Amino acid sequence: MATGGADTGGRGGHRGVPHTADLRVAAWGPTREECLSQAVRGVVEAFADPSTAGTPRWRHTEIHADADPDLLAALMDDIVYRLDTADEVPVGLELDPIPGGLRVGYRMADAHDLEPVGAAPKAVTLHDLRPVGYVLYAPPAYVPGATAFPTSPVSRDAAQLV
Repeated sequence: MATGGADTGGRGGHRGVPHTADLRVAAWGPTREECLSQAVRGVVEAFADPSTAGTPRWRHTEIHADADPDLLAALMDDIVYRLDTADEVPVGLELDPIPGGLRVGYRMADAHDLEPVGAAPKAVTLHDLRPVGYVLYAPPAYVPGATAFPTSPVSRDAAQLV
């Protein structure tokens, strides 16, 4: 189980990547689930301060996709959908692998209870029918050009979300 919005003991993290028009987040972690959790945390922290949340409530769902890039896009789409329809923001989450996807437990807070720090996302941008970024899980030694990433170097046991 991976958790987001909590101290990961230096195992994972995220940061914003400069771009003129879009929000881009670089996220990393030792597992697929931690990497995805960090990506969610990075997106949320780009528009709201989760530390200002009141008492969060749990929401559970399953996200299914055939490939990791599609899983990332579906997870982000679900977050944007919940923000638009229920005015809720995930201030933490638990991700558990299941066949064909993830079981997601969101710790949700009311958006109006959070201090805004940027514009809320309205959509997940796709390019050529794929996420603009892609998920890659491999030690840096097996990723051509890994040392050229702005977040390089990562530890030998880390996974990279590129």
